[in-house]
Amino acid sequence: MSLRVGIIGAGPSGMAQLRAFEAARAKGADMPEIVCFEKQSDWGGQWNYSWHTGIDGSGESAHSSMYRHLWSNGPKECLEFSDYTFDEHFGRPISSFPPREVLFDYIAGRVEKSDVRKYIQFNTAVRWVNYDEATEEFTLFSQDVKTGESKTHVFDKLVVSTGHFSTPNIPEFDGINTFPGEVLHAHDFRGAERFGGKRLLMIGSSYSAEDIGMQAHKMGAASITLSYRSGPMGFDWPSTTVERPLVTRFEGTTAHFADGTSGEFDAVIMCTGYLHKYPFLPSDLAVNSPNVLYPGNLYKGVVWQQNTNLFYLGAQDQYYTFNMFDAQAWFARDVMTGKIAMPSAEERAADIESWLDMQAALADHDAEADFQTDYVRELINATDYPEFDLDAVSTLFKDWMRHKSEDILGYRDKAHRSVITGTMAEIHHTRWINAMDDSLERFLNGPSQNMDTNAMATVDANAILARGK
Repeated sequence: MSLRVGIIGAGPSGMAQLRAFEAARAKGADMPEIVCFEKQSDWGGQWNYSWHTGIDGSGESAHSSMYRHLWSNGPKECLEFSDYTFDEHFGRPISSFPPREVLFDYIAGRVEKSDVRKYIQFNTAVRWVNYDEATEEFTLFSQDVKTGESKTHVFDKLVVSTGHFSTPNIPEFDGINTFPGEVLHAHDFRGAERFGGKRLLMIGSSYSAEDIGMQAHKMGAASITLSYRSGPMGFDWPSTTVERPLVTRFEGTTAHFADGTSGEFDAVIMCTGYLHKYPFLPSDLAVNSPNVLYPGNLYKGVVWQQNTNLFYLGAQDQYYTFNMFDAQAWFARDVMTGKIAMPSAEERAADIESWLDMQAALADHDAEADFQTDYVRELINATDYPEFDLDAVSTLFKDWMRHKSEDILGYRDKAHRSVITGTMAEIHHTRWINAMDDSLERFLNGPSQNMDTNAMATVDANAILARGK
């Protein structure tokens, strides 16, 4: 009987797993029986933007946390597929920090070239999974979210590739019920236009707070206050932006901070991260971890320690993204097919512990980038995934972080060189601070939207958007 593989989710990780099997088939390997379940109507996961928040059009929880005018906050050269380059996809150099629609077009372009869409059941949610230890089989219950039709499937191997940036972590704050303005989590943020002229409080001190805060500045917010728990991000913020310690309480429109200061606000956005949440899995199969570079209980960050027939892709915090998902998918594929033999449970546990010890000793962002570089290298060395210069990618990460520290509003205007092709990115026709149209057509073909000033807080963003149509 052919190997039966179930894949839950057709975002970048699930697409990587499909591509891994297709790459093996192209080299003469037998293709297993594959069914991939995707509750949305198209592939792409987070990158499949929807205006829906809370509940989508099928009555399911809205998956994507993407928002209008989202541009990559890291160089595309750090996430480039080694077997499908940006040059190949676009046919010419493009700039290093594309908007969402451009990256979606890129990741979809690779899988569209292979015949893998036939394995995906769209509009299909996984409701529950059981595992029978005696037969070593997973029984999966799915439901068509449009028709309500339910089905039962049996698999030998199961891949969880649903990601972990869809279930918001929402803390409580004393008095927040008295706040009369809008309160939302970054998961439900879809654009900063409505915050023009508003005083905005961002709770959190990571990528979401940084990016949404600067988009709000770009769209004309009167002020942005970033409230941190552990420590300030410390960038050279524009004059309208300040950092404060964590909020201690709210009194109406007033937020009080741990340093004794306070401020008046019109809206609050919680950029407080996400939870690992797998409602379709029993607790003994579900990752339960903070957002870290190496979650415990996953051998090589991929294989469930207590059940080596279960695999997770993209379950860790990420410097690397698309190409790391590839490395994980190739590794998972080779474990599933027996090409990579699993060591004993004791050896796997020792390996996990060694990675956790290294993670605990990481001193700064540079060390974190090197740590994940070493992790990706180990996966690639174990498979036939096309190699690329990982040390050069790690250097790019460090350059990117330095550029952010030097110019938080201008780092996206930098150009980087592909470590795969050697192509130098072109300087984009419009500075990020001026780019009000994030469409694929505008990105690729212009014209420029550059203005003579970066003082966007004084600009009517809606007028610019209307003029750019």
